[in-house]
Amino acid sequence: MDSQSKRKPNAREIAARIRDEIAAGTFGPGDRLPGGRAYAKKLGVSLMTVQNAYAQLRDEGLVEGVSGSGTYVRDTAPGEQTPREAAQRLADLQAEIARLSAGLAEVTERVKRLEVAVGATEEKPGA
Repeated sequence: MDSQSKRKPNAREIAARIRDEIAAGTFGPGDRLPGGRAYAKKLGVSLMTVQNAYAQLRDEGLVEGVSGSGTYVRDTAPGEQTPREAAQRLADLQAEIARLSAGLAEVTERVKRLEVAVGATEEKPGA
């Protein structure tokens, strides 16, 4: 499959990729993230998409922008959670949410089956 036919990542997916790289230690405190224009070109997306991804990471407290210089993984104060720890906790929370969502879907399906069974019992004469 050539690169032209691949689906382009959205900002949320780019932010998740970088978050995973921070959690894995690929990017550490003080490391500069790839420049927006070059990264956008590499991924085949618009500059705005990369900027939105970086904004998500800033909102999460993982990175900070330095005007005229770039976007850097935050260096934390002593006792403060590191970006790597924060990224790992976010990944763990996302996995837990996915697990809970699957469980909720299963419970919802069971309730529907019970409602059908109860409805069938109520319709029988003499029940």
